[in-house]
Amino acid sequence: MTEKDKMLSGAMYDPMDPVITAERNSARLLIQKINSINEEDREYRDSLFYQLVGNASDNLNIVPPFYCDYGYNISVGTNVFMNFNCCILDVMKVEIGDNVMLAPYVQIYTATHPLEAKERNSGREFAKPVSIGNDVWIGGGAIICPGVTIGNGVVIGAGSVVTRDIPDNVFAAGNPAKIIRTIDN
Repeated sequence: MTEKDKMLSGAMYDPMDPVITAERNSARLLIQKINSINEEDREYRDSLFYQLVGNASDNLNIVPPFYCDYGYNISVGTNVFMNFNCCILDVMKVEIGDNVMLAPYVQIYTATHPLEAKERNSGREFAKPVSIGNDVWIGGGAIICPGVTIGNGVVIGAGSVVTRDIPDNVFAAGNPAKIIRTIDN
């Protein structure tokens, strides 16, 4: 397996591999370009977002600045809005459903590191996928941790840290995020 194959499968991999590094640098250059384009050239900027994101449906609306690792591991449904300073560490697949709103400073992480110091200090890392259902609103400053699945019709409170899966039609908040109540969708 190549280091990229390992990365995409969730195995430990070397993030400094030349192929992976080149792809990450290419994405960063495109992101820098996107983030520097003003509102008067929004149509052009939006076209670059579609170039960056691997699989995006209609009505993708991202307010820069925006950050990600690769872009090609992000899949976005229809009518998705991401406000200022969203950051997606897409080392592995990130699936975002239809009608999803991400408030400012939402962070979605797939990248993670071993808990054991010796393994962590090796410089190798791994990732776990993230999935966000349809009709979801994630409040400002929320962090979605590696391996989390968020169901349909969910609201995540501002500042929450989501460390475990969240079922459909609930409001969850806190650190770590807990279900506060159900939502009648």
